[in-house]
Amino acid sequence: VAMGGGFEIALACDLIIASDNAIFALPEPRVGLAALAGGLHRLPRQIGLKQAMGMILTARRVSAQEGLELGFVNEVVPQAELMDAARRWAGQILECSPLSIRASKAAVMNGLDEANLEAAMDLKLEAVRTLFNSEDFIEGPKAFAEKRAPNWKGR
Repeated sequence: VAMGGGFEIALACDLIIASDNAIFALPEPRVGLAALAGGLHRLPRQIGLKQAMGMILTARRVSAQEGLELGFVNEVVPQAELMDAARRWAGQILECSPLSIRASKAAVMNGLDEANLEAAMDLKLEAVRTLFNSEDFIEGPKAFAEKRAPNWKGR
């Protein structure tokens, strides 16, 4: 169960892997409060204004499957397989260049603050400069051309 602050913490995460019995909600309006720890701002960015307002204004509980359909859950698995699924996702991320992951996340998150796509694409991010000047930037295409797994150094 991720309700109130627990759901707000989940919304702050890059990924949500949920068990098939998980429930999500921002129930604060039912007790005269508001989800002011980021939920009111993150949820509409992740699922769109109308869907978010439907959840927020009614304090409606959402199943993991509905969360997947709405777009704030990445994968739903049986409870017994939850840790294996999370480890699988983590393993796939760890196969990628750490500098590329850092630069990609910075570009996505900073781009959300821009008024349009062109402005987002024009951002000059330090993480991207670091990536372009790294050994990993050379290693990735080289490993691909040599048909081998890359040896990421994170520099």
